[in-house]
Amino acid sequence: MEKNTKLLLIDMFEKWAGEEARSFIMLPPSGSYREYYRISGREKSAMGVYNSDQKENIAFIEFSNHFRQQGLSVPMIYGQDLNHNVYLQEDLGDITLYAFLQGIRKGNDFPEDLTAFYKKTLKSLIRFQIDGNDGLDYDNCYPRKAFDKQSMLWDLHYFKYYFLKLARIPFDEQLLEDDYHHLIKFLMEADQDYFLYRDFQSRNVMVVDDEPWFIDYQGGRKGALQYDVASLLFDAKADIPNEVRKELFDFYIDELSKVKTIDKDLFKKHYYGYVLIRIMQAMGAYGFRGFYEKKEHFLKSIPYAIENLKYLLSIIDFKEKMPTLFAALTNVTESEELINISQDKEMLTVRVTSFSYKRGIPVDISGNGGGFVFDCRAIHNPGRYPEYADKTGKDEEVIAFFGKEPEMAAFLNDVYSIVDKSVEKYIARGFKHLMVNFGCTGGQHRSVFSAEQLSAHLLNKYKVKVELKHVEQDMKRK
Repeated sequence: MEKNTKLLLIDMFEKWAGEEARSFIMLPPSGSYREYYRISGREKSAMGVYNSDQKENIAFIEFSNHFRQQGLSVPMIYGQDLNHNVYLQEDLGDITLYAFLQGIRKGNDFPEDLTAFYKKTLKSLIRFQIDGNDGLDYDNCYPRKAFDKQSMLWDLHYFKYYFLKLARIPFDEQLLEDDYHHLIKFLMEADQDYFLYRDFQSRNVMVVDDEPWFIDYQGGRKGALQYDVASLLFDAKADIPNEVRKELFDFYIDELSKVKTIDKDLFKKHYYGYVLIRIMQAMGAYGFRGFYEKKEHFLKSIPYAIENLKYLLSIIDFKEKMPTLFAALTNVTESEELINISQDKEMLTVRVTSFSYKRGIPVDISGNGGGFVFDCRAIHNPGRYPEYADKTGKDEEVIAFFGKEPEMAAFLNDVYSIVDKSVEKYIARGFKHLMVNFGCTGGQHRSVFSAEQLSAHLLNKYKVKVELKHVEQDMKRK
């Protein structure tokens, strides 16, 4: 975030809201490089966005305005300053379809309420594809106006270079390229004259008053109907059972047939081709963000994608036309290393975070609904003394300071007693996520020390995975 971005967004909020901004909280990063800030006053709130990619900002803003005019459920744009890469949009809350799904599913069960919500989402998708297409200015698309041959080739190369090569899957480069062009030719046979949302998946659908609302369509362009259905129903981490997936696809076909005449058999044949390219695009993203950028949580999606790929390989009927591609894909599904790449997925993950109360309590990104928040501000603060001003709770001088403070030891003993009970219960019940936050005034000394101590305590006592994050210190390093 640029130095004056916060001031620009606060000024934009106060002009729109007509009231003073009382809090400015950065949301946890997601799969993109955009930065989101929830800005709140006494009565109103909004989302401030910073994105250094100006063309992407223009696409999102123009699409949002167009879709609003078409009566689609997308956030309203309250203000913008494209010269400084910021804009203000409607706050739709924190509940994504993915979080909703995680909250109500129990094991492999897929409740009827969830199926019903997916059907609402698919009906809205048809409106995006057909009504949203009407009068849309595709000159605003970025990086291309259509999901055309070039776009498809980019996705396939993304898969080749960031997944196959980094996962050490063998293939003949020229023969694979030949198969890529065969696949593209097949996909381009489908009607391409609709709005293609591009990233239509459970994290980009918000649940607002039990209705679906939609975000992150800035990559939209003209393309085939099948792609977005494939994106939603084969969303790896959503892990939709195959029988439910078939029910939802049949529902989509029936709803689409009410507004457009289609050849259902041909539509279905092309659909599985688009499922294939979407899975490959997603696996390319997992490889880039996981193997290349070393962001482990992206690797955890790979086993789910492999299960989708196995299912797909068992039902499609054009494998013999692209033998090198399908040989590589089969090798992916048989790779023990990839299948077991996130063996810790069954292990409890405890996310321990230090933060400053000036920025607000961190948001739980696991979908579990939060956990503990411990207030460290009653503990003697080394930040009051000049010799500790440039130190943090990880420095030896501060550690020595707290070693002499009995109130810190008493505080942590109480924390251990409380958190240990939850950790033991969560492990016994097979829960996957627990969040523990430590807050102090500046997020520098007391909260950092406490988070470090609890992390060491848990790793020493339990077989758990600990994700340690110091919000204030991480922001200072940016």
